[in-house]
Amino acid sequence: MRLRLAVIPGDGIGPEIVREARKVLNRVAQLYGHQIEATQVLMGGASIDACGEPLTDEALEVIRQQDAILMGSVGGNPATSPWYQLPPQKRPEAALLRLRKEMGLFANLRPAYLYKELRSACPLRDEIIGDGFDMMIMRELTGGLYFGQRKTEEIDGVMTAVDTLTYNEMEIRRIAKRAFDIAMKRRKKVCSVDKANVLDSSRLWRKVVEEVAKDYPEVSWEHMLVDNCAMQLVKDPRQFDVILTENMFGDILSDEASMVTGSIGMLSSASLNDTKFGLYEPSGGSAPDIAGKDLANPIATILSAAMMLRYTFDLDQEAAAVEAAVQQVLTEGYRTGDIMAEGCTQVGTVAMGDLITERIRG
Repeated sequence: MRLRLAVIPGDGIGPEIVREARKVLNRVAQLYGHQIEATQVLMGGASIDACGEPLTDEALEVIRQQDAILMGSVGGNPATSPWYQLPPQKRPEAALLRLRKEMGLFANLRPAYLYKELRSACPLRDEIIGDGFDMMIMRELTGGLYFGQRKTEEIDGVMTAVDTLTYNEMEIRRIAKRAFDIAMKRRKKVCSVDKANVLDSSRLWRKVVEEVAKDYPEVSWEHMLVDNCAMQLVKDPRQFDVILTENMFGDILSDEASMVTGSIGMLSSASLNDTKFGLYEPSGGSAPDIAGKDLANPIATILSAAMMLRYTFDLDQEAAAVEAAVQQVLTEGYRTGDIMAEGCTQVGTVAMGDLITERIRG
């Protein structure tokens, strides 16, 4: 199979972790007889430095010609980087918002899985995590507060800011269907999270989710208020399979879920549109303080590449081979600094990528 990829190295540690993921993908292609055509694209701070824009029209057109995007993190330190002296629409993160909107990337998948080898890194007590947990957070990505109308103006002598939270039934229906579809491939359980006791948008969300649920009689489901969900994630994370929620709630809950796994450096993510096209990136940030020091954990990016093999190219066997290689390396006791534990062997970014690559089997 021909795999056409837009590769966005990004900023900070982005180029380092993307390099290791590409190493893994090249090994998969070699073993399974695939052809990778990778085109590098600038985005974020790197694009600002080179082109004066966080995402140019030309870069976007190149992306449109590919099957998927493999991306490192974009952005820098807001306190020190000159990128954050620019207007908001010119900053690195504005490129990501535009990319999601232009490519219709409405469905964000963020798995939160606790490897048994990393139990000691989990901040929760053993009796809470039990045998571990495995959940998928399905976040709507192109609607809600982040994309609603906004303004800041003076009203009666007082500066007033307004952000508009808007969802229509079509936006809710398509993300709900995707969540139930994913649940059918997992443990067949959906928890839809909202704030229906306060928000009209959440009351519509509930109504549409209930309609979609009727088409999936094999899937058990429930509604949960977002504040309760935030508590339940640290009280009993094992209860969750697929968490379905809107944009801002998903942003917050997915970060919370990431930390109960022990390290955000382990968490992959995918953002999909209504075709097979997807953006695959680690859940963490660009970590400019450790960039270029061979300290970054590349596993989240490597697992994101595995998600790409599975969800864009339907290469389940190849994705499983990558995931098995990650599991083997952890079982053998190799760790980057962020997940280091007593009795393990600490390695850097490059060595971790090499170890995983070497353990992929055809």
